[in-house]
Amino acid sequence: MSRRFLSDYLREVYAGKVYRLSLSSGCSCPNRDGTCGTGGCSFCSAGGSGEFAAPNLPLREQIRFAKLRVDSKFPKNIPERDRRYIAYFQSFSNTYGDPERLGVLYREAISLPEILVLSLGTRPDCLPEEWIFLLASLNEQKDVWVELGLQTIHERTAEAFHRGYTLSVFLDAYRRLKEAGLSVIVHVILGLPGETERDMLETARFLASLTPVLDGIKIQELSVLSGTEMGRGYQKAPFPLLSLERYTDLVVDFLDLLPPETVIHRVTGDPPRSLLLAPDWCTDKRRVLNTIHRKIRERDKASLEEGSR
Repeated sequence: MSRRFLSDYLREVYAGKVYRLSLSSGCSCPNRDGTCGTGGCSFCSAGGSGEFAAPNLPLREQIRFAKLRVDSKFPKNIPERDRRYIAYFQSFSNTYGDPERLGVLYREAISLPEILVLSLGTRPDCLPEEWIFLLASLNEQKDVWVELGLQTIHERTAEAFHRGYTLSVFLDAYRRLKEAGLSVIVHVILGLPGETERDMLETARFLASLTPVLDGIKIQELSVLSGTEMGRGYQKAPFPLLSLERYTDLVVDFLDLLPPETVIHRVTGDPPRSLLLAPDWCTDKRRVLNTIHRKIRERDKASLEEGSR
């Protein structure tokens, strides 16, 4: 089965290795400041999922700091002047703030020759028309990816972890972003409390049915972190979490339902070890990735053998 992983996509489109620089915009979130909630999503840490981002310093200082984390990944034969990056603003909601201030920040990022892509993590309820217009104008200069934290299509689950918006809000934001010519990447969490395998794969089928086709997907396991509402509940009364075997099977099932055009950006999380309560297996990222890719190869081989009979 044809699948497009991010590393292959980057080589195809940008003709070489490209790495993310995790940066900070200084934004908050409407689910934290009282606009639609105060505690954030129950699984979200105080860092807004951006624990690995550079400190919120002037942009060029952030970039220097972030490069120190990723430059060792480049092949030794690629000199510093030829290294290329994605400016990735991950933590909190990076379209939740003054468009004038943030527009200056994002324009500065894409003005740098080594930056090929501007990637912004945000919420579907943080995309008024002025933001769509701004993102579309930035997209005329460099590629812009908008990353939407959906996590699940099921309203009962979303209400339980206090997402703060309905599926219709996501659909409206998706439509407007695609009409403006922007690339959209959707975040999904597998293993949310109360969800069955059928529920999780219904999320996959829903995303596969989107028109225009979904540009990218990020999948991760539910990681229970200390200092979160979910973490406090887990410490009082632990609830079932996915095992490595079950999670990796689900990832392969999920990917099999997506159209081949959808780029696979992530298939496992990378939680900070200092905060992680459970599951323990997700600290071994290499093992998780190797298990997923092995299962993909095994399934593809079985499909080919079945098709040749």
